[in-house]
Amino acid sequence: MAGTRISFTDEQAPCGKTVGGDHFLDDDDDGLLIRDEYYSCGCRRIRHEYHDGSIQVRAIRHDGKPVKDGYGPDHGC
Repeated sequence: MAGTRISFTDEQAPCGKTVGGDHFLDDDDDGLLIRDEYYSCGCRRIRHEYHDGSIQVRAIRHDGKPVKDGYGPDHGC
């Protein structure tokens, strides 16, 4: 697994601020996918997809409080 890092500017962080930061992407071509976003304000958003198909999504504000993300149109209902 070799990950990639891509810097970004002007994206909305979990706290609502528009800031820059880094996207990290790593996968093993067998189903494991790690996507982490680190914002310059200190917020963080993670999405981990595992080999068994389970997905963990979390967003944490720069003050340490977790954020509940809204669901998209394919949320399973």
